[in-house]
Amino acid sequence: MRLIRYFSRLLLTTVLTTLAFAASAESRPPQFATDDETNTMQVFNFASPSVVYVTNEALVRDRWSLRLHTVPKGAGSGFIWDEHGHVVTNFHVIEKARKITITLQDRSEWPAQLVGSAPEKDLAVLKINAPRERLKPLVPGESSSLSVGRKVLAIGNPFGLDTTLTTGVVSALGREIDAAGNRTIRNVIQTDAAINPGNSGGPLLDSSGRLIGVNTAIYSPSGASVGIGFAIPVDTVKKIVPELIAHGRLVRPILGIESAPDQWANRYDFEGVAVLRTAPGLPAEKAGLRGVYRGSRGGWQLGDVIVGIDGRPISNYDDLMNVLEDRRPGDRVQVEYLREGEAYQTSLVLAAP
Repeated sequence: MRLIRYFSRLLLTTVLTTLAFAASAESRPPQFATDDETNTMQVFNFASPSVVYVTNEALVRDRWSLRLHTVPKGAGSGFIWDEHGHVVTNFHVIEKARKITITLQDRSEWPAQLVGSAPEKDLAVLKINAPRERLKPLVPGESSSLSVGRKVLAIGNPFGLDTTLTTGVVSALGREIDAAGNRTIRNVIQTDAAINPGNSGGPLLDSSGRLIGVNTAIYSPSGASVGIGFAIPVDTVKKIVPELIAHGRLVRPILGIESAPDQWANRYDFEGVAVLRTAPGLPAEKAGLRGVYRGSRGGWQLGDVIVGIDGRPISNYDDLMNVLEDRRPGDRVQVEYLREGEAYQTSLVLAAP
């Protein structure tokens, strides 16, 4: 009998202990923290003070009174480039803006001036006169070392919701997207990190908090993120931004030609850049290149067609500009061209614009 009472008390104690443990477990919050989550929070806390909110206003004329006034035109994101107050964003974020305002993470607002822009690369540099202690530049990384599958983080202001974080991976590399002036931006990063309207101009970061790209566009039939976003690689940004700060525009060397429209390629059935005319005293004329000319019967004849520079094929004007952007004034290049169907080569020294 004593043995039965002993085991009964033991069973009751076990049941009560189990119920008490279960009740206490339900009252405690679940512990889901992981190393990856810790990294995400650390990167966000480190980088978010560098991300800014960009708003712009455009000048319009009232259709009835004909008076000019400013109206809100759009908004986007940007980030602090250096301690001098330079801010990098997308060109399309500030295009045609009359007044640009930068809002820092501390909610302070600063009028911004346009320092320089590169529409063909969808990049622009602004400047604010904020105290240095309020400016925290991002640390540029390297996009050339990226690989598909690497973790990335995007911080921006989608739909006006400031300092929003999304995460994902590098989905693909070497993409091309359209830009202004029938140009293409090459070697673009594709990511599945959610990028929505308003994220444009914000930074794409790696797991070390370094800048690896500038979010610029999404592919979406609905206009919202569907998991395909694009970012201009930081290697391109590091090359362009100093030029915009120094000169206000991209400085590329010139051949000294006026090129014919790309539509001529369909009309005359060729691939390349047709020379419309050469500028007197500049490299193309000195090297003997020839533009359109009048034939023996008085009609206009197709001149030389540039098909390559230093072994890189030239199919259109965009190809030509991309090659010249990799060169500097004073560089000697080998130009391959067609004249009346025959292939020729000539060497010339690129001139300053």
